Amino acid sequence: MKFCSLCGSTVEQRIPEGDNRLRFVCVHCTTVHYQNPRVVAGCVPVWGEQVLLCRRAIEPRRGYWTLPAGFMENGETLAQAAARETDEEACARVSDLHLYTLFDLPHISQVYVFFRARLVDLDFCAGEESLEVRLFHEQEIPWNELAFPTVGRTLECYFADRREQQFPVRNEGLAALRPRA
Repeated sequence: MKFCSLCGSTVEQRIPEGDNRLRFVCVHCTTVHYQNPRVVAGCVPVWGEQVLLCRRAIEPRRGYWTLPAGFMENGETLAQAAARETDEEACARVSDLHLYTLFDLPHISQVYVFFRARLVDLDFCAGEESLEVRLFHEQEIPWNELAFPTVGRTLECYFADRREQQFPVRNEGLAALRPRA
């Protein structure tokens, strides 16, 4: 960051009074510009025994499969962001959203949040950010073609939890996201 988004003056990095870390501070209006993690919200859209996945049409990981998810917008709740992203990427409507997995990824300053959700109907198709959208049974999941470790881990948890018919909310850090064997 070089300039203040409020007054246009230059900013400098310093520790503001009462703080404990470097921040960008405007040299003119003294506005502190905080840089905080981005929140990614998405769904595990379910229809019977199947889960809806999207093949990415954008980078990063173009051509790989993912759960519908994306960055939360200002003015949204987590559930609203997850439902909106599902609509944007898969043109799919979901209901009965239940908080399911949370992943802390401090190395990229992101937090991923997935909800279990029920597809309202089978009227879905690829949105602008997807090349293809389809339902998968567990044994059909393209495990080696998943875009992100958070997606693979969420699906692993979902299918294991479905067998037990118990769906605890899971909060895991980066260490839990090992490559699939």
